[in-house]
Amino acid sequence: MREFVVEADGGSRGNPGPAGYGAVVSDAATGETLAEAAEYIGVATNNVAEYRGLLAGLRAARELDPDARVRVRMDSKLVVEQMSGRWKIKHPAMKPLAAQAATVFPPDRVTYEWIPRERNTHADRLANEAMDAGRRGESWSPAESRADLDVPPTAPVAPAPEGTPGDATAGAARVREALASAGGAAAPGEPGPERRRAAEGTAAAGAADPAGTVRGRSTEDASGEEPDTEPGLRADDTEAGPRADDPEAADVPGGRGAEGNSGGAGGAAPTGRGRGGRAAESRATAVGAVGEGPADGGPSPAGPAPADADRRAAQAVATPSSGWAPADMGAPATFVLLRHGETPLTPQKRFSGSGGSDPSLSDIGREQAGKVAAALARRGTVQAVVASPLARTRETARIVAARLGLDVAVEDGLRETDFGAWEGLTFGEVRERYPEDLDAWLASPDAEPTGGGESFAATAARVAEARDRLLAEYRGRTVLLVTHVTPVKMMIRLALGAPPEALFRMELSAASLSAVAYYADGNASVRLFNDTSHLR
Repeated sequence: MREFVVEADGGSRGNPGPAGYGAVVSDAATGETLAEAAEYIGVATNNVAEYRGLLAGLRAARELDPDARVRVRMDSKLVVEQMSGRWKIKHPAMKPLAAQAATVFPPDRVTYEWIPRERNTHADRLANEAMDAGRRGESWSPAESRADLDVPPTAPVAPAPEGTPGDATAGAARVREALASAGGAAAPGEPGPERRRAAEGTAAAGAADPAGTVRGRSTEDASGEEPDTEPGLRADDTEAGPRADDPEAADVPGGRGAEGNSGGAGGAAPTGRGRGGRAAESRATAVGAVGEGPADGGPSPAGPAPADADRRAAQAVATPSSGWAPADMGAPATFVLLRHGETPLTPQKRFSGSGGSDPSLSDIGREQAGKVAAALARRGTVQAVVASPLARTRETARIVAARLGLDVAVEDGLRETDFGAWEGLTFGEVRERYPEDLDAWLASPDAEPTGGGESFAATAARVAEARDRLLAEYRGRTVLLVTHVTPVKMMIRLALGAPPEALFRMELSAASLSAVAYYADGNASVRLFNDTSHLR
């Protein structure tokens, strides 16, 4: 049985506004482009255009082989979740389109996967070409399409080393640059192409979002987004954080923020196209030995210049003598990240950020903190303790620090997101009382909760600044950071160089331990995530 990959997209310059869609069908085995479709559809919303693209792609695949299996890949979480049956379809314009799409192939022969926008560029460009043609009063012509052209540069271009300390993207760029200057082969980079929202006058130039993609169209039309269940967000220390059922928060555009898990579908990469203040734990032994990987090594702060360190690190990675490369980066600064223990709001799944009642730990939470303290005392590696200013984190930190014989410093940047008028409410109560505000918040990291709360974009910037202050103050040391769901997940995501959607694919339990080691060359290594073994 043949297998096709259908990639589809749609866009609206106004939402609603002049809209178009694009779809491409490729062979799953070879990546060869088999069919393209695009059309200007007049005035419509983004989501309607995306559904039209999906329908066109499925129909094109059926024309090629009605007995084939189809893997649909789209950057619209809403369409993927609705067509997968996990979210309800409420919007009257989208219901009939979804119903038609569901009948093109038998449901058991179609799967749906979410992919990042930068990996859906072929369909995206087709949609833009269709909108451009519509603006000129013309129809899209496959003969004039350039959406599938792939002209590689004459030589790979390494991105300039930039970004905040501990960001994986910046660290990787430094290593590539060092490899090039050392005469070695540059590590191939994979910068995602920017989404091109056709510039011919009508579309506003998209501002770069935190993930580095360019937003040149309106955000997804959330009016049609109504999950069957509370998708992804766990209203815990949201007592909610980046999982839609966990309201302590996350910086995830197009997703939701609450503490804990992810609510989004995983994003597999599309097939190729064949046609033309302080610091952290300096040794991760508290949660994993630091001297176990190729990232170890490098000059101490008093050693050679950073450029020399980068060059030597790159050479060591490129030509290791045996096993792991020799240590050359000095002792890293390691953050042992502790989410505070339970509060009375945690089991009730209520939003509990920095703007609410500021609850203290429950009896269970204090017991959890004691178990964390015992585990860290046995390991004996933590050299300092820093806490968020909120009551639940300071109380957790005091219990642990007393066992370790350390004082507790407070870092304001580690506090949880302010959830505004949603503080103390469950996710369901927020959806019932503030449905439009919630939809906007779930769709964009720049949206604020009702009543002037804090956006995820603002939270991300604040947490990154706090991380940098901590790195400067506790260079080369081991520090326990007692904080919340959102700050922990943001630090993990930045260290991995992962997209914002990654926050929805993480589970973070109360009183869990995670760890990130930061090296002198700007690279970071995630050593542990959501360890709860000490609680058992």
